[in-house]
Parts: sequence; C-alpha cells; structure tokens
Amino acid sequence: TQTGDIYTYREYEKMEYNRVWIPDNEEVWQSAEITKNYRTGDHVLHLLLEDGTELNYPVDPAPLPPLRNPDILVGENDLTALSYLHEPAVLHNLKVRFVESKLIYTYSGIILVAMNPYKQLPIYGDAIIHAYSGQNMGDMDPHIFAVAEEAYKQMARNNRNQSVIVSGESGAGKTVSARYAMRYFATVSKSNSNAHVEDKVLASNPITEAVGNAKTTRNDNSSRFGKYTEISFDQTHQIIGANMRTYLLEKSRVVFQGMQKNLIIQEWAATLLSKESMTEQI
Repeated sequence: TQTGDIYTYREYEKMEYNRVWIPDNEEVWQSAEITKNYRTGDHVLHLLLEDGTELNYPVDPAPLPPLRNPDILVGENDLTALSYLHEPAVLHNLKVRFVESKLIYTYSGIILVAMNPYKQLPIYGDAIIHAYSGQNMGDMDPHIFAVAEEAYKQMARNNRNQSVIVSGESGAGKTVSARYAMRYFATVSKSNSNAHVEDKVLASNPITEAVGNAKTTRNDNSSRFGKYTEISFDQTHQIIGANMRTYLLEKSRVVFQGMQKNLIIQEWAATLLSKESMTEQI
C-alpha cells in the first residue's frame, strides 16, 4: 500500500523492470528503472537511469522512492485516475499534457489545475462557451468554462449561492482565469433585452487593476490585492449586477513599484467619481 510517499517493502518485491522517481538537482525528479528485485533488508535499490547510468540508490534508512505510473496512464485528464498520486507523478502528468499535447487544463477531482502558457490561446471564444454550456463537468476536456458551467448550473438548479475559488502563486494567471469565468457567466446569461450589465461587470476589472497592480519578478502586471466579487442574478438567471465585497490592497508593493504612476491613476479615478457625483446631483 501507499501512504504519502512511503511504500511498503512488499510492493518492491518482484518489481524488476518497473520504474521509480528519484530526486534530481536539475530536473527535480528523474525516472529510473529497477534492474534487480528488491529484497527486505537490502540497503540499496539497483536502478538504471534513462541515460544508461547504473545507480545503487540507498534506501536504508532513506524511504523507498515513489513508483512511476504505467505509460498508459500518463497524460490522463484527471490526476485522480493515476495509480500513484504523488509530487513527481503530478508534475510529470502536467508536463506531458502541457508540452506534448499543448493542453493547459487538468482535473484533480473537482479541482481544475491550470498551467499558465503566457500567451493567448484560441480556446475562449463564444463557440467554446456554447460548447460547454449545459454539459456536465467531466463530459468534455478540462476547462475553466466547465468549472464556471458547474457553478452556474448548480445555482440555477438548486437556487443556492455558489463560489469559485481561484488560487495560485504570483503570475500563475489567477486574474485572467477569474476574467474568463466572468466572461462565461456573462455570455450564457445574456438575453435580447439585456442592458449591458454583463459588459459593465467585465469592464470593472481594469479599474481595480490600474491602482492595485505592480511589477514583480514573475509578472509585469501582478495583482497586489485580493477580492471577492459577488455576481448577482435574477430569477431567470441573468446577471443584474455585481459587487466587490472585499478589497485587500498590498500597499507597500504597489507604492514601491511605480508610485508616481499609481498616484496619478488614483487622482484620475477620484476626479471621475467626483464628476459622476456632480452629474447625478444635477
């Protein structure tokens, strides 16, 4: 049995020609083939690296290395379908899908893992949105639209609020992913008599990004704030408005990166708000 990254010795008996993952300073993990059956009490595991190098890998007192999944499972669109689910298996599966298949999305159960391609991809148009509309999550390839559709469908079917959590490190693409989810909601909920509320919801992003973004080592336009955007729907499940409930601005990073620019933008925004208030009063 497998517990985390720890394996029982029995799993390695009669495992000749099977493969494992071992740590590597450059590649993080590298694959190796077992060349000799492991016996309980052995201090080393006899391995053959992919470059032909033979290696006696110490396993006492160090734990046995993680087993590699069969090739037939590599590239699965759901990580939970893998026989062995650990760090090297996850990284390798994501790499194969991203590099070889040019796919940036992978499921892990109900979680969607997204690889940032750092370029525009033609997979977010209206035709793709309509293809995912009404489909069950898992019926089609992993996509941010599938997650958005599941949330939208559960809201409409059960008449209950739904939440989509977008998380990741700086530069991972959280803001863009949230944008695509909002675009999906705006598109599938549109009607012929809409008052362009959806367009206003989508257009609100650049305002907050203008005063709340900063340059980082990984991203030239990194969001330095957290937000909870609440999108409201009417009884026919069409968008009627949105409200940013929470706004956490990381002031130190924003001020440090281009303070003069941010001050000008804040003054510009304040001027617009002042003019709008005067117009309403008139």
